[in-house]
Amino acid sequence: MPDFAGKIVFITGAGSGIGRATALAFAKAGAYVVVTDINEISGQETVAIIEQLGQEAQFLLCDVSLRGSIVGAIGQTIDLFGRLDIGINNAGIGGKYGRLLDQSPGDFEQIMAINVGGVFYGMQAQVQQMVKQGGGQIVNVSSIAGVRGMPFGAPYSASKHAVIGLTKTAALEYAKQNIRINAICPVYTHSSMVDELIQTAPGIEDRMRRMIPMGRLGQPEEIAQAILWLCADENSFVTGQAIQLDGGFTAG
Repeated sequence: MPDFAGKIVFITGAGSGIGRATALAFAKAGAYVVVTDINEISGQETVAIIEQLGQEAQFLLCDVSLRGSIVGAIGQTIDLFGRLDIGINNAGIGGKYGRLLDQSPGDFEQIMAINVGGVFYGMQAQVQQMVKQGGGQIVNVSSIAGVRGMPFGAPYSASKHAVIGLTKTAALEYAKQNIRINAICPVYTHSSMVDELIQTAPGIEDRMRRMIPMGRLGQPEEIAQAILWLCADENSFVTGQAIQLDGGFTAG
């Protein structure tokens, strides 16, 4: 496991799923984690679990669909610690499951505000600080739906394609400032979003499993380890990448 002792890590959507698993993984590796989420109860639960591990963490309420909320939370982090070493832009929603013509303007605008706006404004605030301090790492959570089409999820797929575009562009713009920016693209992974879809769409879990060569869904802890790998100083030549974590889904 990489050593992140003394590092300040900011994570959105850290109250559950991939966000919580990532927060716990960083804490176990010695980092001080700033846990943010729109759900205060689940966010505080993540902090409590970290404290049970003997590590320290801070919870900040954050609605990434609002520019002032995400920028304000990052500002609070910088005010508290004087720097920001790692930013993980993870918060996102899946949106409505349906064909293109079944998607409403409200559905589209909400998913873009959270999945794209949260990453865009989060990166702006993170990069601004990292330029000042001479470097840092950012990982944005995209999806396999960001590298291929996703029937019955056009707004979601569009938003995750956008995350990869933002990641690659920002990585090129700030590579010389020692800021590494990457994305991860998980396939179906057990999280509140995917588990809710499984509960509301009978038979979909079996279809998901059949699509993945390994025959199973991903686990949040597996995704978290890939995020830590990307942020480790030992991997200092990796930037602008969209790493696919898919059990072989896109290999064929």
